[in-house]
Amino acid sequence: MTGDTITGDTSTAVPPTDPAGRLPRGEAVKLASNYLQEPLATEARQPTRQFSEPAVQILKFHGSYQQDDRDKRRELRQQGLERDFSLMLRTRQPGGHVPAPLYATLSALADQYGNGTLRVTTRQTFQMHGVLKGNLQTVIEAIVRNMGSTLATCGDINRNVMAPPAPFRHRPSYRHAQEYARKLSDLLLPRTRSYYDLWIDDEQVEIPVLPQLEHLPKIHLDNPTEPLYGNQYLPRKFKCAITVPDDNSVDIYSQDIGLIVVTDTKGALRGFNILVGGGMGRTHNKEETFPLLGQPLGFAPVAEIETVMQAILAVQRDHGNRQDRKQARMKYLVHTWGIRKFRQKVQEYVGQKLKPWQKIPPFPPGLNYLGWQTQGDGKLFLGLSIPNGRIADTAEMQLKTALRLINEQFALPLQLSPTQDVILMDIDPHWRGKISEILRSHRVPLADDLSPFTRLAMACPALPTCGLAITESERVLPNLVQEVETLWGELGLGDTPLIIRMTGCPNGCARPYLAELGLVGTLPGHYQVWVGASANGDRLAQVLWEKMPLDGMTQVLKPIFTFYKQERYMGERFGDFCQRVGLTQLQQRAAES
Repeated sequence: MTGDTITGDTSTAVPPTDPAGRLPRGEAVKLASNYLQEPLATEARQPTRQFSEPAVQILKFHGSYQQDDRDKRRELRQQGLERDFSLMLRTRQPGGHVPAPLYATLSALADQYGNGTLRVTTRQTFQMHGVLKGNLQTVIEAIVRNMGSTLATCGDINRNVMAPPAPFRHRPSYRHAQEYARKLSDLLLPRTRSYYDLWIDDEQVEIPVLPQLEHLPKIHLDNPTEPLYGNQYLPRKFKCAITVPDDNSVDIYSQDIGLIVVTDTKGALRGFNILVGGGMGRTHNKEETFPLLGQPLGFAPVAEIETVMQAILAVQRDHGNRQDRKQARMKYLVHTWGIRKFRQKVQEYVGQKLKPWQKIPPFPPGLNYLGWQTQGDGKLFLGLSIPNGRIADTAEMQLKTALRLINEQFALPLQLSPTQDVILMDIDPHWRGKISEILRSHRVPLADDLSPFTRLAMACPALPTCGLAITESERVLPNLVQEVETLWGELGLGDTPLIIRMTGCPNGCARPYLAELGLVGTLPGHYQVWVGASANGDRLAQVLWEKMPLDGMTQVLKPIFTFYKQERYMGERFGDFCQRVGLTQLQQRAAES
């Protein structure tokens, strides 16, 4: 699609990068949508089972992807039937926060209109799979009516703003991160009313009032409907996160914009260190695509951070590559220009220089917040490991039922984590025994029941729902983790943790390029093997093998793990060891076995 061009009236659009004024088809669809309305509004009322391709592109901005069950494709094709289409809905949860009424609603909607499961994403949101086109409005309206939204969770726009999920009430930096995740999420939302006009018929539903956008020269466009985005929105998706200096659970270097909270000695918020240009997505056999880490841009005081955030987004809006979607993420603009030129352009948009980066300590190794912990306000929180983020009832455990019962009895708000886990928060200590009893009776494992590998492993959904998946991920990672963990123990590596992440394609939704051992789908049943990322998320992995079958993967890895056992320094993590000895030695050891 990227190569198709349409010539049309672009007088009110953000100028395309092609001097001839030709717009790629995807850009033309956005321009012709009348601010994310058509052809979606027309097709949403039609009694069909699927949306057209242009409508699907606009639907993404409303928080939904059209998918089909790929396990059934061949059978349906042989029967002369169309594909089994349904919709995935993604919610917007700044900082991962989910009010108790919203969780109750999502759980019930998944049973009534979805496939019975909810999935926690690596961006701290929920995904609901299996929604039919005819039920889409009912589901979205119910979500909005119960304190939720799906707006701007997909599409060429700012996505869900992440923050560390731990509800540490006694640590001001964590409170600041959560507060600004909400503020910046609202600030960067689209201003068009098309979302509410299309999906909300109930006049009792209160439509959120967004913060006013003060007119800022060079940042805001002369566009009363979308002063920040214009009528073409962004060249590609845009991801932001906020963290604190001692917590990189959000993988801050993987974001288009990463903010790091800076406080004074009393915990008062001074401002934010800013990273720009991170991103995971790439394409196999396209060397011009690659993962990148964010680079330090500077420091913004609290009073200036909203202006700077809008300026960075506006630079990408005006100068990002709209002709080639594979080069359209902001990371390629930063990479092509260099951080100095990018900083100069941001300063030009802001109208003043950015402050110098504030010195902070290195991040510690990756964190998760499983088990019982104190919030610092007399209450407790409980981190639960969700296998690959999938909240479901299975033969092994009735996780969805257990969470529903806890919600009904205690109405606890949740925090979703970047590692696809769930934190039950604001727990009265007197409730601990009853909550543990509910979980145990439904065979839900607690933190002490889990290995370090299981705690840290992540996978994307991949097959059968994702249209981009080349091979499996969510459905095969648990067995692989178990096999690797068994081998790890046999070699005497004990409880040394290992970060394993798997994706069914190179887009990197589970951030495999920041894993100590990353597996990226290349062909059905085959994966690229990446090693060498740092445990604290500030170094990318490298490709050890281009194509390796999943069957027998542990036997291929065995000489590498043995080499690690024999030659590692005391306390050295696997990723650091691989970086130190280099790919050549690792490959030689594997070949000699």
